[in-house]
Amino acid sequence: MLPAEEPLSYLGPSVLLLLSQLLLSPASAFFPNIWSLVAAPGSVTHQDLTEEAALNVTLQLFLEQPPPARPPLRLEDFLGRTLLADDLFAAYFGPGSPSRRFRAALGEVARANAAQDFLAASKNDPDLHFDAERLGQARERLAGALQETLAAARALEHTLARWRLGAALHALQDFYSHSNWVELGKQRPHPHLLWPRRQELWSLAQVHDATCSDCGEMSCPGNLLGSTLLTSGYFGIHSPKPPGKCSHGGHFDRSSSQPPRGGINKDSTSPGFSPHHTLHPQAAKLALLASIQAFSLLRGHLGDKGFSRLLDITPASSLSFVLDTTGSMGEEISAAKIQARHIVEQRRGGPMEPVHYVLVPFHDPGFGPVFTASDPDSFWQQLNEIQALGGGDEPEMCLSALELALLHTPPLSDIFVFTDASPKDAFLTSRIGSLTQERHCRVTFLVTEDPSRGQGRTRREVLSPLRFEPYEAVALSSGGEVIFTKDQHIRDVAAIVGDSIGALVTLPLEPPVLVPGRAAVFIVDGLLRKLTVRMHGEISSFWIKSPAGESQNHEEGVGLLGHTRRFGQFWVVTVTDPPQTGMWEIHVTAEGAPRLRVQAQTGLDFLFHFGIPMEDGPHPGLYPLAQPVAGLPTQLLVEVTGLGSRGNPGGPPPHFSHVVLRRVPEGTKLGQVALEPKGPPERGLLAASLPPALLSAPGPFSLELIGQDGGGQGLHRAAPQPCTVAPVLLELSGPPGFLAPGSKAPLSLRVASFSGSQDLDLKTSVNPSFVLTSNLSRARLGLNESAWGRLWLEVPECAAPDSVVLVTVSAVGREDSPAPPTHAFLRFVVLALGSQVRPPPFPERAGAEERRAEEEGAGAARRPPAPLPGAARASSPPTPRPRAGAAGRQAGGPRWGAIGGALLLLRLLSR
Repeated sequence: MLPAEEPLSYLGPSVLLLLSQLLLSPASAFFPNIWSLVAAPGSVTHQDLTEEAALNVTLQLFLEQPPPARPPLRLEDFLGRTLLADDLFAAYFGPGSPSRRFRAALGEVARANAAQDFLAASKNDPDLHFDAERLGQARERLAGALQETLAAARALEHTLARWRLGAALHALQDFYSHSNWVELGKQRPHPHLLWPRRQELWSLAQVHDATCSDCGEMSCPGNLLGSTLLTSGYFGIHSPKPPGKCSHGGHFDRSSSQPPRGGINKDSTSPGFSPHHTLHPQAAKLALLASIQAFSLLRGHLGDKGFSRLLDITPASSLSFVLDTTGSMGEEISAAKIQARHIVEQRRGGPMEPVHYVLVPFHDPGFGPVFTASDPDSFWQQLNEIQALGGGDEPEMCLSALELALLHTPPLSDIFVFTDASPKDAFLTSRIGSLTQERHCRVTFLVTEDPSRGQGRTRREVLSPLRFEPYEAVALSSGGEVIFTKDQHIRDVAAIVGDSIGALVTLPLEPPVLVPGRAAVFIVDGLLRKLTVRMHGEISSFWIKSPAGESQNHEEGVGLLGHTRRFGQFWVVTVTDPPQTGMWEIHVTAEGAPRLRVQAQTGLDFLFHFGIPMEDGPHPGLYPLAQPVAGLPTQLLVEVTGLGSRGNPGGPPPHFSHVVLRRVPEGTKLGQVALEPKGPPERGLLAASLPPALLSAPGPFSLELIGQDGGGQGLHRAAPQPCTVAPVLLELSGPPGFLAPGSKAPLSLRVASFSGSQDLDLKTSVNPSFVLTSNLSRARLGLNESAWGRLWLEVPECAAPDSVVLVTVSAVGREDSPAPPTHAFLRFVVLALGSQVRPPPFPERAGAEERRAEEEGAGAARRPPAPLPGAARASSPPTPRPRAGAAGRQAGGPRWGAIGGALLLLRLLSR
């Protein structure tokens, strides 16, 4: 436990602290993620430390900012309990409030953290891991990554901010495992590692200082020479180890076989990987507290609202509109305005009020500009100024406008497109579909196709009835819909669709596609509320049957099962709450291919991502993938949200046992795979190995989770959008993510095939239209072959500060190799010339005890401190004081078995 009489030197006076009593297992670890536990069971990973720290600072924020119209949180309610995002959200926003967006944001940070051990540009760079005694350079890179996190967050590019934050936290946590800070007897995090206020890192070992003795065993507890100098181990051969220096050590470190043998890392529970494995509890404790400090400092700089947006600490979705503004769109624009007003007013002041607004107009021939806001009144004012003006031929730049919206819309959001025209830029269809999956955004097209209306729309030729197929393809990729309606119904349809944003799940249907003469079946469990059935198409009749055998037909009005409404070809049945549990049936009689969607409100949902087990890098772990790649053995990781520790008191919790995979759009069952729990059940982590047959050929597929609720009733959930098996692996990398006007950024490209020969054209694009050149335009690959290329992105002097730049590389099969396109995306933010993020001033110390603590932190340093090249010395304007976070784990139930704790409330007295 941290002694109360020794105040943390980096915290100011009068700050409310939550400190954890860390009850660690005999060994802890700094391996990348949960998959690393195969090599070192019982370890704490970078993922654990990152999520633990974020949860503690989130709890701190909730305690300091009581929720509106709800009782304030009480610290004692979290004492002695495993700290879970679901519990925090239920306590702050209300029972059943979805934590899916928050957990997705934490997942982005955690995966970016883990990726530092796998990406070619970072895994062997000593400056990114505090290796090879490059401590000053590593601290500079760490401070730079945090500055970039702030810059991206202030530019509202939160995905990029989370990736830079993950990289910063990885380096910060590595310091306590890779250096000898713990061996020097330090009991607190280094006070000058984050946002250094001066250049010194205290007494650093120099090149001629011997630091380690030879150790021929796996465990090397006494190989440090007893110096008071700060050092770190050398890894591999990329930075040759001087005589007498320590190695990182472990199975993957080639330098550890060179005298002095052994190493000093504290990365895992296994002595085969970590020669100083017995010191892992101390290293984990300090790394966790340092990570809490980093989150707290970001909160202090961004403010509570900015910090909440960085981590999506809200159950609400964002609201994005893409509007056709040609002269024929008067009714649609009015419907969009009414719907936006309805959403804003209905949810204002509540937990489901949208936190971000995006508006992108388009017409013939242009599109944009994009308008973003966090204030609903500003958004409404901008939307209210849009008028339907001008005419033009029907094909318009709809997909270009949608791409612009995707650039500025946060992940896991809904985007509504209002138009009566087909796309002129249909060549963007595949890229936009892939981008919706990369952003996890659902796109709904509301198309008013009314041939009798001619005013404001010129048509020079007879248009194909298939002209809306690009919209269908994008909607399919994103998990959205294309709904055709008419002017007189657009307002009602928009209202019904708009009510579904953010909080609803889509239930799987069997069969997934309506078959004439066959009923569609879906399962309702006891955790579902506000069940709705939506249908659109040329429907002549339908009837719905409940598990109790009661039926209701298509007649409008209130029936036995619910309320039926019709707006042209659009039908909606709102089932009486609570819906009966069990198997429901729907029979539909219609011409053509009617659409059917069943949605309900629930807190129980899931996130998923993919990865490749890695065993030949610096650490074993799971290399994250945006999508599976044909021929690569791939793991599916599922994170169930809405379980919590209090969701079903006194009864068995719901659980998922297996996942069903189906080909899209046919619905053909590809296979069924068992899900294996990982970690404590309330965490909701599941894993499965994808079947080789699925990965043998490219194409889209859907995921359905199957299990039982706490009462033994069947439990079905569907992923909100399909996944795609890519024919090749396409990797695009570059600088950290920030561009200066007038600069030229080098990018690296790799394309690899693991499923056979490929003949590919490689096409590049950038939004906005900066100059982008490449030396690789075609790749002919055999099985397990790769090709590398170089790109150069030129940023003009006139580039707008804080603007987002999206670079896309597409690999398209040639005629003799008809593989579907694969896309890779890379985002940047343009910084203003001469701009930099200055570190915040450290709080003044609160008396002699804190000064003594700082002096004690310097240890017995006698050597002049080594300077930090390029460290900023300029003062910065006053900023809010940083807040401190806390750890909160119970001893008997730590996440993945390593960190537990009871929260202790402590108030530091001011001077």
